[in-house]
Amino acid sequence: MTHPNYPTALWRKSTHSGTGGDCVETALLVSGLVIRDSKIAAGPVLSFPRDSWSAFTGRLPLGR
Repeated sequence: MTHPNYPTALWRKSTHSGTGGDCVETALLVSGLVIRDSKIAAGPVLSFPRDSWSAFTGRLPLGR
C-alpha cells in the first residue's frame, strides 16, 4: 500500500517482523529514509535525512 505523502516509495518490511502484524516498514528516498507502522500504512511516518540515518545505524552493534 502506498502512503499519501510518499506515493512512489517502495516500502520494505523488516526481516525481523513476526507473523503477529507488529511490523515496521522502511522506504529509501532521495532525501533519506522513512519508517511507518505496517498496520497503519497511510498513518504517520518517521522521516530521517540520509546522513542522520547513517550515523544512527553506524553506531548500532554489529550482529544484533
